[in-house]
Amino acid sequence: MQKTENNINLVWFRNDLRTIDNAVLFEAQKNSDKLIAVYCFDPRHFDLDPYGFKKTEKFRAKFLIETVTDLKTQLNKLNIELLVFNAQPEAVIPQLCAEYKINTIFLQKEWTSEELSVENVVKSKCKDCQWHAVYNQFLYHPEDINFDFSDTPQVFTVFRKKLEKHVNIRPELNVSKYSENNRIKNNTKIPSLNDLGFEDFDNHTHSAFPFQGGETHAFKRLEDYFFNTKKLGFYKKTRNGLVGKDYSSKFSPWLANGSLSARTIYWSIKKFEKEHFKNESTYWLIFELIWRDYFKYISLKHDSQIFKLEGILNKDYTWKTDQNSIQNWINGETASDFVNANMLELKNTGWMSNRGRQNVASYFAKSLELDWRIGAAYFESLLLDYDVHSNYGNWMYVAGVGNDPRDRKFNVQLQAERYDASGKFRNLWLQPSLF
Repeated sequence: MQKTENNINLVWFRNDLRTIDNAVLFEAQKNSDKLIAVYCFDPRHFDLDPYGFKKTEKFRAKFLIETVTDLKTQLNKLNIELLVFNAQPEAVIPQLCAEYKINTIFLQKEWTSEELSVENVVKSKCKDCQWHAVYNQFLYHPEDINFDFSDTPQVFTVFRKKLEKHVNIRPELNVSKYSENNRIKNNTKIPSLNDLGFEDFDNHTHSAFPFQGGETHAFKRLEDYFFNTKKLGFYKKTRNGLVGKDYSSKFSPWLANGSLSARTIYWSIKKFEKEHFKNESTYWLIFELIWRDYFKYISLKHDSQIFKLEGILNKDYTWKTDQNSIQNWINGETASDFVNANMLELKNTGWMSNRGRQNVASYFAKSLELDWRIGAAYFESLLLDYDVHSNYGNWMYVAGVGNDPRDRKFNVQLQAERYDASGKFRNLWLQPSLF
């Protein structure tokens, strides 16, 4: 695009809340004399969903406030103002475009229905602006893969083998600092938890995720987990843990709202391997990043089918919606103490281990035979690291309507004996005096 005089671009931040390796920011800087940014705390994200859950509960809301606060600080260092509103984007962005004579809007490319619906309404009110949606959340960039979205393999292993030895990971992108002249008057304020309809709270003392939101804290965690403690070197052995902050990387909440990129993690692993050592564990974290990509490509391939009861396999099971069973699952009052401990952890911290998630989801869908979409919606509400593609991809997988060719059912008792043999995790969360 040709650069014009007094060209003002707007970056609309959504789930890409970072300055480091942000392709949207990078592209927006290419042809702009001035650049401003906006983030909207969309009130719809804090409304009740069709199942009666808040779409975003207090844990993710607090983490988001921390993240946007840090994003504003990091953008300030680049002399870019972040305008923050507690309002729907379609009520804010057209006014900004008119006030600042915006030429072009840059944003992260999304493809799921709710995001596209909002985006299209804003577009309809900003007809004089050019729009540039940029892929910004992948390890393997969609323009580099060696197959069409429609040909995304049904089995993860096939997907992985098509990519990991044949497609290169792009380098991280560096954004530039503007002069002081780029600054504009900014009286907007980041909302508080109270503004979003929540009471303030302290994190639970037993939380396995005692970290704050934002790019700064993401990089602090990365530095500590990789280079200070070298815990990365033991990741494969500890990743099925249940207690404490270091059994896994805990990167997923920062990845989910985009305050850390998958590429940054990948290139940090490569740096670790070069400076220290390379083993199964260093590879396994990359393996998990490929899984994350996989569910995004599955979502690109199958569109809204990932939200439907029959899933991408069009399987016709009989599902129940018994409210007592659902509430017992939510409140940790099922027949399984392992399920109960995991559900109480989630309810009180917004976090649950990967091992726990597989077990409670399988119990919900396969043992209780409940509509898996209700479980997925509850996870969306509570989980700090909610990511639409991974959440619905994993729930479909466990429910037998997704990408698992084996259609397995977890034996939660055997899983408890294997992964919580001493009962340490269950004892931690099932203490009568804990709450």
